[in-house]
Amino acid sequence: MSLALVCMSHSPLLDFAEPPKEVSAAVDDAFARARDFVSAFDPTLVVSFAPDHYNGFFYDLMPPFCIGYEAHAVGDYGTSAGPLDVPSTVAEQLAQHVIDHDVDVAISRRMEIDHGAVQPLEILFGGIDTVATIPVFVNGVARPFTRMRRIRHLGQAVGSFLAGLDERVLVIGSGGLSHDPPVPQWATATDQQRAMLLDGRHPTAAARDARQQRVIDTAREFAAGRAPIRDLNPEWDQHLLDVLVSGDLARLDTMTPEQMTVDAGNSAHEVRTWVAAFSALAAAGDYDVTSCFYRPIPELIAGFGVTTARPRTGPTGRD
Repeated sequence: MSLALVCMSHSPLLDFAEPPKEVSAAVDDAFARARDFVSAFDPTLVVSFAPDHYNGFFYDLMPPFCIGYEAHAVGDYGTSAGPLDVPSTVAEQLAQHVIDHDVDVAISRRMEIDHGAVQPLEILFGGIDTVATIPVFVNGVARPFTRMRRIRHLGQAVGSFLAGLDERVLVIGSGGLSHDPPVPQWATATDQQRAMLLDGRHPTAAARDARQQRVIDTAREFAAGRAPIRDLNPEWDQHLLDVLVSGDLARLDTMTPEQMTVDAGNSAHEVRTWVAAFSALAAAGDYDVTSCFYRPIPELIAGFGVTTARPRTGPTGRD
């Protein structure tokens, strides 16, 4: 077994927004470095920790985390639609191992995923079915949120399972960092919005386009300083990155959902995917972060980060 990690922000606006050219170039360079890192590692299996944005998981049943035995991408914001290549037997073994290690994880034999899980696969591999992938949903938008230590425990359990595989495993964390896009909150939602949050599966093309256009319009207003959403918080983002780089992940246990929302926005909870991914990597021992990009990008409504990491000892590429 050998492990490597890529954590990255995603944004539905990547193909719809126009940040300054130097910002776009910097993001493209960070993606290119991550691709080179992954290409050198040449993974045989991917475990992807990712959130959802009310495209696959809804309030009719909202688990804190869920392992997919099969998965289908819904194709929102122009991302790929279709099935992932999920090794179902390995996914089943992973779920049993996680449960045996006192983390009560849900499972799905028909998981639907959106751009949050798809974008990293497209950016790193050029498609969603080029490498065997086990998707692990981590709730990052829908209250109530589990404590951060439970996210660490999830990652640790996943990592201890991966340690027993004869595979080169790339662990992905997708989401964050600070951002507050116009995702409805149940407490303040209209009746129409609540219907979507409860079960908005398989919307019409017109309904999906309208929902996506609202996000695109909000991003333009936010970049112009006019949108009524929380500002990005680079200091909060940098502190999180510093802790992840340090390896002392237990420091994150003090983070509370309430304060995360105040400090970094309603969707900052997506950083749970990073915590799970780094915790999985840490299960193999000390690690080194080999690259770390960060930029607050209003046009993407995101504090945008891309990191790569690998264990301090052991294989780092093809066996």
